[in-house]
Amino acid sequence: MSTYVYGIIRAKHSPLREDLAGIGEPPRPVRVLRQGELAAIVSDAPDQLRPKRRDLLAHQRVLDEAGAGGVVLPIRFASASPDDDTVTEVLAERAEHFRERLRALDGTAEYNIKANHDEEAVLRLIMADHDDIRSVAEANREAGGGTREEKIRLGEMIATAVQAREAADAELLHQALEPLAEEVSAGPQSSGWLANLSFLVERGSAERFLAAVDEFRREHPHLELRVNGPLSPYSFVDTPSSQQAEGGTAEAFGAAAAQPDG
Repeated sequence: MSTYVYGIIRAKHSPLREDLAGIGEPPRPVRVLRQGELAAIVSDAPDQLRPKRRDLLAHQRVLDEAGAGGVVLPIRFASASPDDDTVTEVLAERAEHFRERLRALDGTAEYNIKANHDEEAVLRLIMADHDDIRSVAEANREAGGGTREEKIRLGEMIATAVQAREAADAELLHQALEPLAEEVSAGPQSSGWLANLSFLVERGSAERFLAAVDEFRREHPHLELRVNGPLSPYSFVDTPSSQQAEGGTAEAFGAAAAQPDG
């Protein structure tokens, strides 16, 4: 049976609850594999692992429990190795990187912020800021709506302005919050979001960070922000250099799925 990996901790980490249950049906008992100064939180892996809500929540629950006792490097959901020996081999091979990341992430949490536009609000801003678009819109209105070509031209002008505004607002959000974070990671873009940013924040500074988010929201009412956190620092387990040189941490354990997204 393969070994499912939840996260990496220091070997001297506070003991986990003996009855801590992980993924699977029935839930697999969680255990700790130690290798030198490091340890991996693991359980037996189900034969067929699917991203079911029950297992996603169990994965996060194990990390939350471990995080209460010290720093944890969270591994993405569905990361498994052929056996326990392979896990300890990875711990030994990448020990320097894991120790550095544990030091860097100690006392921190991740906050993910996704942003998009309130369509009506941003359209009003574009009309106010672009004389050329406003002139074409007014000409079309005076002409009873304008010709098909004129309508297409106006639509293209608005779409270009919206795209430019999305890029500008994404950069504005990044610049406003970056000084309050230890690190920033840009997540994959998805439909409907103009920005998908994760911020690594010292837990003692979390209140100040969230206050800055609220202030940004008030100052930019045309933006809709979704804040998710505090989270285990999934986005900061690997540095860009380590990903390029050695492959990501989750890949070392055979990750098969993306991290759970609250």
